[in-house]
Amino acid sequence: MTKVRLLTGAGSGIGAVVAERLIERGDELWLLARDAGRARELARRFPGARTLVGDLAEPARLSWALGQQSPPDRLDALLHIAGMVELGAVGDLTPKIWQETLAVNVVGPAELTRLLLPQLRLSRGHVVFANAGAGLQAKAEWSAYAASKHALRALADALREEESAQGIRVTSLYPGRTATPMQQKVHQQEGKPYDASRWIPPESVATALLTALDLPPEAELTNITIRPTP
Repeated sequence: MTKVRLLTGAGSGIGAVVAERLIERGDELWLLARDAGRARELARRFPGARTLVGDLAEPARLSWALGQQSPPDRLDALLHIAGMVELGAVGDLTPKIWQETLAVNVVGPAELTRLLLPQLRLSRGHVVFANAGAGLQAKAEWSAYAASKHALRALADALREEESAQGIRVTSLYPGRTATPMQQKVHQQEGKPYDASRWIPPESVATALLTALDLPPEAELTNITIRPTP
């Protein structure tokens, strides 16, 4: 039976690589887009993929948005790869930045998971959270992002315990700095030159994600830490 996967963050970086690989191997792919224009872009980029429109930055509206559409009836995997980052000292970050970061990085994924749990339970599916090294350790200027990723780790750990009896597997990925457009933005915010060759290729993170996804149902990779090679 063809596997059904729903993916956030397919527009660039790790998410785009994962989407390409899933399409290539014949999985049924659903892509969440923040608006209709983005959905059209993703449909052109990934022929054969289906799209749903829902903005992770507005978690309270996701239920209404999905209710106006037709999500898949069963779901083998929900892959949370979308995210955002804004650096800044605690003394400088505004409530708006905190709220947007927490919404996109943890509250949106939590709500999307809640809404799709019936389909995941039906398939004894798999939920993957693309976390970050900041989800394990917070550093100066990274408070909002790291807080959201620490919360995402808690979400994943709790979900794993709650849904294990339903056969749902939960994996958290903790990649170090990865050569993506987000990383380029981080370097701009840090005022540092960006050299993609210094960081983990997104293809390597995608390989780790798919390894967890493709394990036989008798095994589960719960936490995967990935670091750049010196």
